[in-house]
Amino acid sequence: MKGIFGNWRLTALLMLAVAMPLSVQAERVEENPSGARMMSDLLIARPIGIVLFGLGAATYVVTLPFSLAGGNAKEVGQQLVVEPAKEAFVRCLGCSKPGRKEKIGN
Repeated sequence: MKGIFGNWRLTALLMLAVAMPLSVQAERVEENPSGARMMSDLLIARPIGIVLFGLGAATYVVTLPFSLAGGNAKEVGQQLVVEPAKEAFVRCLGCSKPGRKEKIGN
């Protein structure tokens, strides 16, 4: 009676591996920005990114009827909303690429 589900630990591990989001597995950042770069990111780049995110979201809503008619609403949303949101909210402070730093400290 011991079939594929007989070893429940292996089954649970495989289910967790499949269910884990790909973004958690793939997008890790290995940068070590300086303090000056972090400050300029905090005071200049992040506010600009948040403004661009807001403008992109507003533009997406206004152009949604046209992009739905053209069949490219997903691509428009990716470029106008998702990419600016990644730059503003997912990028580590001072880093140049969106992603997460997994290790805290040295």
